[in-house]
Amino acid sequence: MLMSTQANRYAHQLLAARARSQQIPCISKDGPLSIADGYDIAKCIVDIRIAQGETPIGRKIGFTNRKIWPNYGEREPITGPIWSHMYDDTVRYADHNHGVQSLAGSVQPRIEPEIVFKLGKTPRKNATLDDMADCIEWMAHGFELVACPFPGWKFEAADAVAAFGLHASLIIGEPHMLSSATRRHLADILTAASVSLSYSEGAEFTLHSAGFGSNVLDSPLHALLNLHETLKTQPQFAPLATGEIIATGTLTDAYPVKPGQTWTTAFSGLALPGMTLSFV
Repeated sequence: MLMSTQANRYAHQLLAARARSQQIPCISKDGPLSIADGYDIAKCIVDIRIAQGETPIGRKIGFTNRKIWPNYGEREPITGPIWSHMYDDTVRYADHNHGVQSLAGSVQPRIEPEIVFKLGKTPRKNATLDDMADCIEWMAHGFELVACPFPGWKFEAADAVAAFGLHASLIIGEPHMLSSATRRHLADILTAASVSLSYSEGAEFTLHSAGFGSNVLDSPLHALLNLHETLKTQPQFAPLATGEIIATGTLTDAYPVKPGQTWTTAFSGLALPGMTLSFV
């Protein structure tokens, strides 16, 4: 267990590396670092960022895609999801599902296509999957840009928790208001949905990969419920609340991006438009 002074020191190290766009050694290289330790550092970070004028507006859930767990973790594979706060200066909306994103200052940036929810009401403590669906005001497609301060994207799960959940920014497409009928079947709809991810460095797009809603803890709605359950075990953090934006995790793996590329998506089995995002 970390001393509060240690957690605060690591928090400032990570914030300084972010501000300077620098890579740093994994925190876990200093000694054993538990997931709980990572969240202690994360709590210091959110307190510092609030004091500096940032406002948390939601959460990102990471490593919900079980298929990519073996690809991460330096000493042992990732075995479960993590989460982190998102802020008013890291979340924005794309105009007509088209966006432009600067990569200036991004450290080892990668792109993740995700399903995003906005909560229209606060979930009750013992909410079921159906209750969680009833709390969602709208859903949208989004691109999360993730960044990693650790060389070569090599880290342990606790390092990722401490390092902002690897969150850099979230670009959200057109919100889709949910009908009561959609809410009743939302888990199954999202489980069966698929997305194609293509990119271009010129005039033509090349299919890069595909992903499925079932990859995300069986459904992005299950990922939301998992976050709600996790927060009940973490009294140092506020529970989910009305108005929060939730990025539920990538439908594919996270892929490196660079200036000059344009990435685009298309959905099947889900009434959401795709998005196009260009990097400069």
